[in-house]
Amino acid sequence: MTRPHDLLTAVTRGADPGPFALVRHEGADHLELFTGPVRVAGRLADLPVPDAGPGPGTLALVPYRQITERGFDCLDDGTPLEYLEIAGHTRIALADALDALPDAPVVTTGAAFDIGDDEYARTVDRVLAEEIGRGEGANFVIHRTLRATVQGPPLRAALAALRRLLLGERGAYWTFLVHTGTRILVGASPERHVSVDDGLVMMNPISGTFRHTGAAADREALLRFLRDPKEVEELYMVLDEELKMMATVAERGGQVIGPYLKEMAHLAHTEYLLAGRGTRDVREVLRETMFAPTVTGSPMENACRVIARHERTGRRYYSGVLALLGRDTQGRQTLDAPILIRTAEISPAGELRVPVGATLVRHSTAAGEVAETHAKAAGVLAALGLGPQAPAAADPAIRLADDPDVRAVLAERNTPLARFWLDQRVPDATVLPGLAGRRALVVDGEDTFTGMLAHQLRALGLAVDVTPWQRPGPLDGYDLVVVGPGPGDPGQVTEPKMAALRALLAGRLDAALPTLAICLGHQLLCGLLGLPLHLRKAPYQGLPRDVTVFGATRRVGFYSTFTALADADRVGTPYGPVELSRDPVDGAVHALRGVGVAGVQFHPESVLSRDGMVILADLLGHLLARPARPPAAHASPDRG
Repeated sequence: MTRPHDLLTAVTRGADPGPFALVRHEGADHLELFTGPVRVAGRLADLPVPDAGPGPGTLALVPYRQITERGFDCLDDGTPLEYLEIAGHTRIALADALDALPDAPVVTTGAAFDIGDDEYARTVDRVLAEEIGRGEGANFVIHRTLRATVQGPPLRAALAALRRLLLGERGAYWTFLVHTGTRILVGASPERHVSVDDGLVMMNPISGTFRHTGAAADREALLRFLRDPKEVEELYMVLDEELKMMATVAERGGQVIGPYLKEMAHLAHTEYLLAGRGTRDVREVLRETMFAPTVTGSPMENACRVIARHERTGRRYYSGVLALLGRDTQGRQTLDAPILIRTAEISPAGELRVPVGATLVRHSTAAGEVAETHAKAAGVLAALGLGPQAPAAADPAIRLADDPDVRAVLAERNTPLARFWLDQRVPDATVLPGLAGRRALVVDGEDTFTGMLAHQLRALGLAVDVTPWQRPGPLDGYDLVVVGPGPGDPGQVTEPKMAALRALLAGRLDAALPTLAICLGHQLLCGLLGLPLHLRKAPYQGLPRDVTVFGATRRVGFYSTFTALADADRVGTPYGPVELSRDPVDGAVHALRGVGVAGVQFHPESVLSRDGMVILADLLGHLLARPARPPAAHASPDRG
């Protein structure tokens, strides 16, 4: 059955038309209808990409449990990686689709969250204290699920919900319904996870949730929200995390574009776009970007551990993606993958699940995050008859995103950020004299900030390899070893990662070989030098600060809960004298340097570190015969 009207008419009459999907892309005046058989794959690499084109060939439903392909922890609920092998593809005008879709209420019973508000609030407090407060990461997303039972034919109810979403929701990247025969997914996702088109890889980190109940958001309240430090820093943190992913899938890393305001019916979000050129197979791009930090946390690997510790049930498709794979007119692979949020799953028996999560950061309050879960679920719940519809906008053409004051406040967010990531980079513009042919090894302590760091070191002229802490390999042949960041308590010296990194650092110190230590690496280095380590009362997670680094004021970004302390600017150590840059208030050691060694507590590679490249150039000068500082030249960003 391939004729759109016949398919929709059959459903409204109670017939099963077979597997299909309806997709409306943001701003489109039509829906795409995909039909074909549904199959199950074991791995992302098993998903078929059509040999011939152009056009889409596969629509995959990627569950959260697929994260195990990356070796990350997961409560494995067995949810399958299903895909629609697209045999038929037609377009339906939006007006025709609205005429054909059932205009009827959706009736449900027994609606309730599996985790009540009070219990969810206790989980929030626990994660803030035990995870963020103990240095396990900067932000984490914990979900819960509203469950109910749909009365009447589930597919007809889902189509009625789709009609309501098409009429009532705005700002969605994809509005969709997917019917596989084993389940129905219907939703309006605001967020592109990753796309590939003409070799351009794009990601779309969204964070910060402004809740409103009127036809339009209150302008003054919105401006206060946009200036709220919690909301600003929350978006910065997911921006950093997705830049880490772009460092892997784009050959020169990602360029930051934005920020923008995304307005929806019940709420508004802030967002950036990231863009970079890449040549990887689109299935590899999917694998390396599982899954968005906006629905998991950072650093990614440890976020998965935290989720597994604190969530009672598997996530099924929540925080996974829909993935449309195909080829363009030139035969190149294409990918378009929205995140599966603001989405309902309905079983053939009418079991309804609407999962939703809140992003927990150091500023979070339990009450605020409980309210955020309700706000994020509001759109899809309204479509399912479980909440009020948002009032219609008086004039949909009028957007607060176009307000000059809103645009100005958003633009101000970029002022303190690193131009390295915001500007289009000119090849070789920042290469330092004397580094050609020299090699660096970056040892990853389970935080892929190391990928961003590698791009910056390459931009300065080094040839760079990155390796996990478990397999540092032979260090001969490297002019510099960088012991990188990662989560955890540096005081637990017998823990395998800490013990391995300490041994690596001790060997470098004994041999007086050039070594740079960052964040966790810096803490471990300080411990070997005899400096005491201290757990901060308030975590420095995603915190930008102006600090003094060897006599110069620098803007840098911190992601740390522990710090070394000292009461003098120069100390003797078993490895010779070391110069320190300390906080004038509490003595926290922000940076150090000695013979053949340097360390920084902050992340020079972070988008928060406006002066990161200058700091790295100075440190390389100290460690590798002092090359000149990098030129300040960057091309103006290409916004075309």
